[in-house]
Amino acid sequence: MIREFGPNEIIYITLAIRYTILLSLIAFAGGAVGGLIIALMRVSQNKYRRWFAVAFIRVFQGTPLLMQLFLAYFGMAILGFPIDPWTAASFALILHAAAFLGEIWRGCIEAVPSGQHEAARVVGLGYVNRMRHVVLPQAMRIALGPTTGFLVQLIKATSLASIIGFTELTRAGQIISNATFQPFMVISLVAALYFVLCWPLSKLASNMEHKFNQATTR
Repeated sequence: MIREFGPNEIIYITLAIRYTILLSLIAFAGGAVGGLIIALMRVSQNKYRRWFAVAFIRVFQGTPLLMQLFLAYFGMAILGFPIDPWTAASFALILHAAAFLGEIWRGCIEAVPSGQHEAARVVGLGYVNRMRHVVLPQAMRIALGPTTGFLVQLIKATSLASIIGFTELTRAGQIISNATFQPFMVISLVAALYFVLCWPLSKLASNMEHKFNQATTR
């Protein structure tokens, strides 16, 4: 039975945005923790830590997110540990975010002038205190723009979670499209909601990068 595309369908799709936001926040928070660990391992003087971090980044940057979602959902079930789409999507997106944030933040850490590292060594700061009090605060300032930009990409990437049955914004649109046979109206609404989510963040990232460039060129 074909339904009309009306207020109830619009509300159903609009409410699904909360799952997109929640999944994005989980992936970003988990990815931030993992990304910081990966970034510190990448700049470590221990070659085994660097090798592990490089291998992790290459695996997750070198394979499609879609495959990672499939492996997290169906792979765990094959291994005898079935998990629900919510858990699988969160797990795959956290690892995906950790790989990309780790590489972004590695670049930001290395962008801190070497004189800052040397000055911290001269005053007797160890590795942990040097990173905590001198390097990371400066690297965080550099990282604000690209990190916000990556968050926008992560929000859009959550749409792939629909492929394993997780009902977020895109999946809600597919369900309504199948029921109403009005894909143009439905997809237009879904796209508009993604725009409402992503455009302010894109603008924020652009402003941050502009302010940082102005501050560093004075």
